[in-house]
Amino acid sequence: MASGRTVLVALAVLAAGGIGAGAVALTGRDAAPPAAADAPAKASTAAVVRTDLSDTREVTGTLGFGTEKPLKGGRKGTVTWLPASGDTVRRGKTLYRVDDRPVPVFYGGTPLFRKLGKPGLTGGDVKVVADNLVALGYDIGPYRASGSRVSTAGGEQGKFTASLSAAVKRWQKRVGMAPTGTLDVGDVAVLPGEVRVGGVGAQLGDDATGQLMTVTTTAKAVTVPMDATEVGAVKRGGAVTVVLPDGTEVPGTVASVSRIATGGAGGADAGGPGQDGGPAKVDVTVRLKRDGGAGAENLDAASVRVRFTTATRDGVLAVPVAALVALREGGYAVQVPGGALIAVKTGMFARGMVEVTGEGLRAGTRVVTAS
Repeated sequence: MASGRTVLVALAVLAAGGIGAGAVALTGRDAAPPAAADAPAKASTAAVVRTDLSDTREVTGTLGFGTEKPLKGGRKGTVTWLPASGDTVRRGKTLYRVDDRPVPVFYGGTPLFRKLGKPGLTGGDVKVVADNLVALGYDIGPYRASGSRVSTAGGEQGKFTASLSAAVKRWQKRVGMAPTGTLDVGDVAVLPGEVRVGGVGAQLGDDATGQLMTVTTTAKAVTVPMDATEVGAVKRGGAVTVVLPDGTEVPGTVASVSRIATGGAGGADAGGPGQDGGPAKVDVTVRLKRDGGAGAENLDAASVRVRFTTATRDGVLAVPVAALVALREGGYAVQVPGGALIAVKTGMFARGMVEVTGEGLRAGTRVVTAS
């Protein structure tokens, strides 16, 4: 049995030096309550509390606009105008020009894969055209057999009608296209939403069917490469904190976790050694819940720190790490004022606190801590 109180100085130092950046789970041995020990002359006390503990991990990421996606032209011809890197292009606006004719942006999930103009054609490509014209303020007439108008939230197939063709013609005239009332493959660029132009790879005079540029979303995002062996604790939709270069903390949400590990043996060996000897990496994308205010609004790219919560323990009893007593026979205890020791098992360590369980231990119990 312990004849005196051995304060866990190493653990206390560890807690003060950033234990919150990665929790350590320790399990003490079962032991009968040892004999009472004399408390230090200048001992201070703290109450056992019932609280929530969380394990956080802080890693470096890059603030930007997410992964850049390549965009190819969809119509034969010569590139005669291109946007600048950093431009934002919204629905109905010109993304690039071919043979001096605009190629506007439509929002949707189905690209134009055939010529639209013959009344009676149905399909997802027709619905994209109808949805976008309605969103741009054009009257397309009766849209479905029931006579109802198109709804951008609807899931039904569209039907090409004479009224829709007339609306297409009015729109074409307004944006500078030939007012034919028909649309062919590559006449519009169908994208999921508004985009920000990343890199522009094409030049004026290039073949318009090649890769022209890269695009991203317009929302600020952080890309975080994490070890493939550690990414399992990160879940889509999980809350994170992003620390900007000026120290501002911005809340964020995990938007996606890549299913592809890079840099490992064979290129995709999750957790395997990378080409530089390190483990394989998986990209985690974090969306900011707001753009970050003055700290991020003028930054197109920056190195940031991202704080993930990887584990939580809700409603557990906890004491300051400095309250732990190391026992000669192994395991740990806490000391109550007056000298009695209570053997405890330890759980999660986080931010200077440690989860404990022990016979007779309850919230509000006072325990001795290191001075």
